Amino acid sequence: MRVVSLLPSATEILHAVGAADQVVGVTFECDSPSSARRDATVVSTSNLPTGLTPAEIDRAVRTRIAAGEDLYRLDRAALSDLDADLVVTQDLCAVCAVDVSEVRDALDFLQCRADVLTTDPHTLDEVWASIEAIGEAVSQQEAAAALARSLRERMTRVGKLVAGRDAVRCLVLEWSDPPFAPGHWVPEMVSVAGGHSVLGEAGVKSRATSWRSVAAANPDVIVVAPCGYALPESTHIAQDLLLTNNLPDRCEVWAVDANASFARPGPRLADGVEALARIMHPDLGAPDASLATRLR
Repeated sequence: MRVVSLLPSATEILHAVGAADQVVGVTFECDSPSSARRDATVVSTSNLPTGLTPAEIDRAVRTRIAAGEDLYRLDRAALSDLDADLVVTQDLCAVCAVDVSEVRDALDFLQCRADVLTTDPHTLDEVWASIEAIGEAVSQQEAAAALARSLRERMTRVGKLVAGRDAVRCLVLEWSDPPFAPGHWVPEMVSVAGGHSVLGEAGVKSRATSWRSVAAANPDVIVVAPCGYALPESTHIAQDLLLTNNLPDRCEVWAVDANASFARPGPRLADGVEALARIMHPDLGAPDASLATRLR
C-alpha cells in the first residue's frame, strides 16, 4: 500500500506501527522520526511567511481564515505522481493541517481513487483509538493494538502515582500572543497527571483568553506549550513572557516541547502526561530535559 500522510502525528503513528515503508508522501512538518521527510516526498507546505512572531502568526491566520484562504499549499502534481492508495488527513483544526475538503477536491480533480482516512480525536482515548484505526487501514492491526494498549497502561500508571494528592492548579498555554487556554486532550493530560486545568475545557477547542484571566485563574504552574514549537522556541517565548511581566509572580513557569508531546495527537502525548506529572509533583523526579525546562 502507498500512503500519503498529511499529519505529523499520523506519520509518527505509521512509523510506530511498522508501516514506514508504505509512507510515500508527507508534509513539511513531519519531523518525527527524523527520517520521515528524507524517505518520502513532501506534498504539503505552509502558505504563511517564515520568521513571524506569535502575534504576527495569529493575525495572519485570522486574516486568511476570514478571507477563506488556505493556510497550507497542497502540491497536486506531487500527489498525482505518488499514486497513493490511502491519504491520512484530519478534520480537527484548520490551523493544523490541510483541510479534508481540499484533499478530497484535489483527489477528485486528479481522478485519484485513493481512500481518505480522516482522524478527529478530541480526547486521549480517541487519540489511542486513532492509532488503532490507522493501524487497521495499513494492515498493522496487531502492532497498533499493542501500541495503544501500552499507552493506556502508561496513563494508568501515572494515575496511580498521583492518586490521593492535592490537584495542582496548572495552566497550559497553547499560544502566547494572544494567550490561548488549552483544549482538546490537553486539559485531560493535566488531570491525568494530578492537576487541575484552571482555564480551558477538555474535549473542545482551545480558545483565546486574556492575561487578566490568566492572573485571575491563580495557577500554581504555567506550562508554555505554543502549538507548532519545539522546546528551544517555547523556552524563548516563555522568557519573553517573563520579561514583559505577563505571568503571575507566584507561579512556577515551565517551557515544553509542544510539537513532541502536547500539540500533536500521537503516541508521544503519553510522554507529555508523564512530564506534567513530574512538573506538578517534583518528588516524582525531574521531567525529561529534552521535553521540559523550568524558567522560574
